[in-house]
Amino acid sequence: METARDVLTALARRRAFGDLEALVADGTLLGGRTARVAGLCAFGQRVLDLDAEDFGMPEESGEVPKDLLDRARASRMPQAPRERPRGALASLRPAYALLLEAIAIRWERREMAALVAAVHIASEYLALLAWEPVLGHAGDPALIGRSVTGPGSRFGVPVEPGAERLCDHTRPERSACERTLRVAKEPPPGWRAYLDRQHSQVAQALGDCAARCRTPCTVMSRLDEDVRADLVERCKLAVDFSDTALVRLRHAAPVGHGFGVPSPEEVQTAWARARASLRHQPLGRAALEGAENDPYPLPGFPALVSAIATTEIKPDNLLNEVSVRLVDVLG
Repeated sequence: METARDVLTALARRRAFGDLEALVADGTLLGGRTARVAGLCAFGQRVLDLDAEDFGMPEESGEVPKDLLDRARASRMPQAPRERPRGALASLRPAYALLLEAIAIRWERREMAALVAAVHIASEYLALLAWEPVLGHAGDPALIGRSVTGPGSRFGVPVEPGAERLCDHTRPERSACERTLRVAKEPPPGWRAYLDRQHSQVAQALGDCAARCRTPCTVMSRLDEDVRADLVERCKLAVDFSDTALVRLRHAAPVGHGFGVPSPEEVQTAWARARASLRHQPLGRAALEGAENDPYPLPGFPALVSAIATTEIKPDNLLNEVSVRLVDVLG
């Protein structure tokens, strides 16, 4: 590379947004373009880090084009009960498209700890992605009550002593379900605490309702038979994915409970084992057919997500577009 600009351009193309922002911070390399490059870098790094609570923050609006901000906000978690638009509470499909893009970039950059963390996030909300066509939203606490409460429902209802076997929800899941029915009336700090600590447990609880419950209540029995059968199949695939070797890698990485970081070869091996186990299900087998010819770093993973969502979900190109805009500004 012959010039400093060549180095900056190479970083932009590698989506090394944090490194690029650090290099231009003092303004000596880019002069009047520093603020715009720094703003795009901060935005890109936030999206790559999947910092969903801060996507499209107002302070970015001066340096980041509106079309990029709007696309990021589609995956944002609202930080107040009445915030509009509802972002990832309205639909998780944009968030999963972004997850797929982030996973591919982490693979390209050989950042396996971050890749495993993104896969773990995907696993935590897959059941909600499966429920989305049935609920009409992605588990929005302001709307979910109409679908899961009423006579005969045990969703978020305290279990009478001795009747624990009637509901397969764990105590944390039961507590999270009870909280989701009232948190939309709480002030913003309580709402944010719920999103941080309990929303993923509601996703897991809904997955258990469809995939594991031995004595279904009206949360499931109120559904039409064909809708229920389809939901059960998709939730079983989502729940089984969360138990695969690939997701369990998180516990061997710094984002989990140990000090090791899996190698690319270990990630590939774990995904191959995961695919083999998921093919025991008819839906998993159909989704993963031809996965060996898929150029995605985790072959067949986009098809698996799409099968659970009932619609095709492809990797987004938002981060790539940030890279393109940066290269353009760098000239």
